[in-house]
Amino acid sequence: MVSAFALAGDVIKPKRFAGLFGAAPSVALASILLAVKTQGRTYAATEARSMIAGSAAFFVYSLSVYWISVRYKPSAIVSTLSLISLWIAVAFGIWITLLRG
Repeated sequence: MVSAFALAGDVIKPKRFAGLFGAAPSVALASILLAVKTQGRTYAATEARSMIAGSAAFFVYSLSVYWISVRYKPSAIVSTLSLISLWIAVAFGIWITLLRG
């Protein structure tokens, strides 16, 4: 799995994303394994769902920043900072939905 993400990072430009794609899944998997060993499966399952919610929210945030940047052409700092509340709202919305489910 880590190799697949590293390969994706190699294919995607710019190359500085290669480290992100290679490291993030490794850290997530290690965190889940440590959570299972120290806190148990229930806790680890909650952590895994939280990671999924955060990554889905980040995907929405990234697409939104891209769309705003292409359509209105603001500076990078303006587009990223103005939409950070979207990331938080989507993440908490997913998290609350998962808690009720």
